[in-house]
Amino acid sequence: MPPSPLNIAVNTRFLLPGGALEGIGRFTYETLSRLVHQHPEYTFHFLFDRPYDARYVFAANVVPHVLAPPARHPLLFVAWFEGAVAAWLRRHKPAVFLSTDGFTTLATSVPRVTVVHDLAFEHFPQDVGWLVRRYYHFFMPRFVWASARVVAVSEATKQDLMRTYGLAADRIRVIYNAPGGNFAPQTAIEQAATRAKFSQNQPYILFVGALQPRKNLVNLLRAFDAFKTRTGSATQLLIAGRQAWKASPIFEVYQQMRHREAVQLTGRVSDAELVQLYAAARGCAYVPYFEGFGIPIVEAQASGCPVITSNVSSMPEVAGPGGALLVNPFDVADISEALEQLDTNPELRQRLIARGLENVQRFSWERSAEQLWSCLEEVAKLAT
Repeated sequence: MPPSPLNIAVNTRFLLPGGALEGIGRFTYETLSRLVHQHPEYTFHFLFDRPYDARYVFAANVVPHVLAPPARHPLLFVAWFEGAVAAWLRRHKPAVFLSTDGFTTLATSVPRVTVVHDLAFEHFPQDVGWLVRRYYHFFMPRFVWASARVVAVSEATKQDLMRTYGLAADRIRVIYNAPGGNFAPQTAIEQAATRAKFSQNQPYILFVGALQPRKNLVNLLRAFDAFKTRTGSATQLLIAGRQAWKASPIFEVYQQMRHREAVQLTGRVSDAELVQLYAAARGCAYVPYFEGFGIPIVEAQASGCPVITSNVSSMPEVAGPGGALLVNPFDVADISEALEQLDTNPELRQRLIARGLENVQRFSWERSAEQLWSCLEEVAKLAT
């Protein structure tokens, strides 16, 4: 049976039930929801690893498939990708297999396009568990070499793929993430209502992201404590995100803080609340020590929220020239000084807001979806 030119298979296991989407899921959702409507002549076969949410069947040309087992453990990764997915591809022979989470299958002749978000595990292997690390180290270089094209979500990630795995530049396409269209500045009245709801009418610095080692919350908490001790500012710190993995050091530092009453751990917030939180914040402090892109940077900029971010990996590229205060994520004093600057200097805040709103025009999910489609077309033509 020859490959069908009008069928595309997609790994959609990060389109999670309930709509709780983070970076990989957001990229998957935003690009695919556009592609399936823009190309009704194609049938998109969405491969899920668990019962799916009906909202992800974006149009009549989407056919959902649930393949067992649920792939949320390294041994199950192998069973799902090298077993269930490979078997499905052998039966149906789509034109292309798109995987948006960095993993793919080695056991197929179907041309593959694989989106790689970062290689953090190569640089900070201690941040992931032993078995996950073994899986990554064995499979990731093989995945990218088996893929006809690799999509990197930043130029920094592209360069990392070239340095770490020796991948040729012409096999990599850079396709950025973007902020959703719901992120925008809000009125003073709306901002005041958000502060009344979340911070007892006090100004606040916002962090958005999962609580895990790479997000560098240990140093952010220490820096905020030093800033509060030094300045006596009323500004609070709001941390919006789920508890992920290896988060215990974060809570240990939190318990040791002199000013922990000024820190609020909100947990995961709704999409509507997140829009409000960015727009009403005095600033966004997002200082990971490694990122493939860093979506909170552009979400904050689109919301008219000034940004502090790290001077490493993709973050200066994403923030744009003059679009953020850049800090050394390993230097608590540097982060603390930036918090003070942002808190006390309204002219600086306005300058960062203006630069951020200008910078964020570089990013568009519509443009990213078009670029992803071009990549899929290119690979499909190479295979014919």
